[in-house]
Amino acid sequence: MIRIKVPATSANIGVGFDTLGLAVSFYGIVDFEPSEKKLEINGCPKKYQDENNLIYQAFSTGCEYLHHNIPKVKININNNIPIARGLGSSAICIVAGLKGASAWFGDAMNNEEILNLATKMEGHPDNVSPAIYGNLCASINHDGNIQVAHYKVDNNLNFIAIIPDYPISTEAARKVLPDKISYADAVYQIGHLGVLIKALEIGDMKMIKSAIVDKMHEPYRKKLIPDYEHISKICEEENVILYISGSGSTLMAIAQDDQIDSLFDKISGQFPKWQIKPLSVDTKGATTNII
Repeated sequence: MIRIKVPATSANIGVGFDTLGLAVSFYGIVDFEPSEKKLEINGCPKKYQDENNLIYQAFSTGCEYLHHNIPKVKININNNIPIARGLGSSAICIVAGLKGASAWFGDAMNNEEILNLATKMEGHPDNVSPAIYGNLCASINHDGNIQVAHYKVDNNLNFIAIIPDYPISTEAARKVLPDKISYADAVYQIGHLGVLIKALEIGDMKMIKSAIVDKMHEPYRKKLIPDYEHISKICEEENVILYISGSGSTLMAIAQDDQIDSLFDKISGQFPKWQIKPLSVDTKGATTNII
């Protein structure tokens, strides 16, 4: 049996719209094994247990890329990453399927090949690149070739995923964005992104707080999250940093060790139906084990 473990991801991170992504310690696990049937899928709602399942589509894409027939396969899914919450749920499925196909045929694809195939399926590399490689990734699409710069995040930084009990579709989050931004705002984004990456590397909370403030997507997307201002006020009171993870609805707080308990207690007390998950940075990315 082939077991693929893929970390959730938190993309954009303020000013890193469609380019920056972080792997975090929240995982989806997918097992692949031979089957007597064409396809068996367990561990997801029945409506996804067919050939339209995204994991199976990615597995099939990997097989076709390698010029192999798609084998009869049983897929067992153990994935608690919520859908449409801005934590890379689709990237997890895509990376798991492609890594599963690669492992099925003897690790036939390298990570660069998996990255390019995954980006074609996902549309953007910001979620799939950290899911594959771990850590913090800045990704670009240069003439159809995806290139990734890898960064390590300071160990003293903690990431707290504040996950509402309602989704936001990526399509809806795209629709609220303006068609154009000003030259001044473009310069602002570029400068702040460069500073933010360095601030995350060295763990400078003061610098992160200044550099992460976005003008490209968060001012528009926060209106889709009814409780954004409430959570923002709590984070401000606790002196922690807040950004929208992916396209939402998850909000991600960046905090130091002595701030976690108080923040957790306040938010969980006021939003008892939400998931509040203290996370660390995943440094390995997607892993493959033969069991």
